[in-house]
Amino acid sequence: MGAVLNPLAYIASRWSPSPRIVQRAAFAALLMSVAIVVTGGAVRLTGSGLGCDTWPKCTDDSLIVTQEQGFHGAVEFTNRMLTYVLCAAVGWGIVGARSAKPWRRSLTRLGWTQFFLVMGNAVLGGITVLTGLNPYSVAGHFLLATSLIAVTTITWQRTREGDDAPRPRVPGPVRRLSWALIVTTVVLIAAGTVVTGSGPHAGDRSEIKRMPFDWSATAHVHAVSAWLVCVLAVAMWLVLRVVDAPVDTRARARDLLIVLLAQGAIGYVQYFTHVPEALVAAHMLGSCLVWIAVLRVALSLRERTADAPAAPAPALDDAKLSTV
Repeated sequence: MGAVLNPLAYIASRWSPSPRIVQRAAFAALLMSVAIVVTGGAVRLTGSGLGCDTWPKCTDDSLIVTQEQGFHGAVEFTNRMLTYVLCAAVGWGIVGARSAKPWRRSLTRLGWTQFFLVMGNAVLGGITVLTGLNPYSVAGHFLLATSLIAVTTITWQRTREGDDAPRPRVPGPVRRLSWALIVTTVVLIAAGTVVTGSGPHAGDRSEIKRMPFDWSATAHVHAVSAWLVCVLAVAMWLVLRVVDAPVDTRARARDLLIVLLAQGAIGYVQYFTHVPEALVAAHMLGSCLVWIAVLRVALSLRERTADAPAAPAPALDDAKLSTV
């Protein structure tokens, strides 16, 4: 009696994607993880957070948006449908990583991590609707999406590397500086969710509970965090030049400074113009780009040999049902 293959093993036995296809799949997941944040911001900024009355259905009687729900229902339902596009991108990455020859288990695990983050955030999004856009749930929804961006960024980088142990390209103090930059950026992003949770854009036209903080004070805390990130980014750029770091690493530090400069300009303009919707949307996109740029700097400080040996895909006769 022949071995029983699971779907992934079955596809892997008949398809061998090129490294470029695997890289494109990883980039598609990264692109969609950013897109879902931006479109989620559009839901909030148009006041469509409760455009669908409930979850997982759009109304108690309909799985999809109805004509009675109008523009806000269409916006909210469209954002929900984009989750399926994100799932498709993540699924493509999982299938591509599993089918690559030789099989790289690390990429497959990263792909499944993305999948579970997407599923978890979908459930949290449903809880957000059911709780009437509770600001703490909204903040958690954004932070989980930020975690997904981190994993998709790492996955995209790993598709262009091997699986041997990472080797440092810069001295230890520089790598510790990168960790300080990452931690400070996380604090900055978290502070941004508090600014949003206490600010004017509640996500719906009805009266929505806000975080009990003074919006101006939280905005100033957020600004201080942003300046600290900028100081660390400038320090990183200077230190990388002093230690004669590789050209690509210095280029990523330069890119981070450019993104931070643009994000800071948008942040101050939106504060002094009473947070218009268009600038808030641009600031949300900028938040994603800053996070990606910070991670890319950190990832460029080490290297893995691109042609390192990897675990071979299991032979057709040995691919049991439990193989993933």
